[in-house]
Amino acid sequence: MLIIPKNFLNSTQTPHSGYHWDGTSRRFFEGWYYRVTLPEIGQTFAFMYSMEDPIGGKPDSGGAAQVLGPDDEYLCRTFPDVNKFWASQDVLALGHWGKTNLKVSPHYLLPRDFTHHIQEGYQATATLNQGIITDPATGNYCRWQYEIKPAYGWGNQNSIQQSTAGWLSFSQIFEPGWQILMAHGLATGWIDWNGKIYEFTNAPAYGEKNWGGAFPQKWFWLNCNCFDNEPDLALTAGGGRRGVLWWMESVAMIGIHYQGQFYEFVPWNSQVSWQIQPWGKWQMQARNSHYEVELTGTTDLQGTPLRAPTSNGLAICCRDTMQGKLDLTLRKFSSCKTQITFKAQSNLCGLEIGGGSWENSWHSD
Repeated sequence: MLIIPKNFLNSTQTPHSGYHWDGTSRRFFEGWYYRVTLPEIGQTFAFMYSMEDPIGGKPDSGGAAQVLGPDDEYLCRTFPDVNKFWASQDVLALGHWGKTNLKVSPHYLLPRDFTHHIQEGYQATATLNQGIITDPATGNYCRWQYEIKPAYGWGNQNSIQQSTAGWLSFSQIFEPGWQILMAHGLATGWIDWNGKIYEFTNAPAYGEKNWGGAFPQKWFWLNCNCFDNEPDLALTAGGGRRGVLWWMESVAMIGIHYQGQFYEFVPWNSQVSWQIQPWGKWQMQARNSHYEVELTGTTDLQGTPLRAPTSNGLAICCRDTMQGKLDLTLRKFSSCKTQITFKAQSNLCGLEIGGGSWENSWHSD
């Protein structure tokens, strides 16, 4: 029996926080993304957890943990035993045990017990991210433990939180599903990266997830909650070609949390357009009846290839940097004129492209 500590339920919980697998043998994956940014040194750590075909016994059955570390360095460890994975269907809580001296079914452990009993693995909730993985070929490792105080989920503060992909994301009509779990929060703890220990207090933190039985053919993503002189600002934007019943569609959205208010630009309330280069430049514009937003992300870095679930299992199919440059402008319409709500910049923006057909730029309205 999985016992969920009460403090899991006290945070701002979004729809789809729980585990989605229904126990059937259909093709299925679920992935979780946690990130913490350290503005003082201009570095970011991103933790990516995934589980595929959890029923077991299939070619792609198993889990993995990936870490994108300082200067976009990379570490990955697979966990092939699906029976050592656990997750709650009610709240954000999951984990996967690798090396351990415990002989019981996997479950949430108090952080000190996890440290004592788990030599390789992870556990993560709405308020905690903890784990250790090692590359046996190189000996490189990462160990981490930090607590999280959620500030924004996905929606206005002190309001019912929203589904990132709208109400249809509760069905299998649109796949994969995508949910921002925490647009902004504050993390306190430490990360040990190959012997160098990074300690932090109230560092910007972020979390999201995706799930389903289908995979986007192509996608892009921008995310930042560490802006110059704007501590209460968070942006998540992205788009892709996804399956809708028997056809494919291209969709994109922009979500902004700023000073307690949520600004949402999605296909059902806004016009959204984008111009994404194969690598190096991301541009998006969106407009609804009250606001318009423009954003441009750029990088001169090569980025790091990462693994993601595909129809053929976990494979390198996307490229990321956590040190992108971002310019963001939000304007409000009033009395037949526009007024700038804010302009913001960052040098610590997450930028990603994924999937196939990136020989040319991608333009869409």
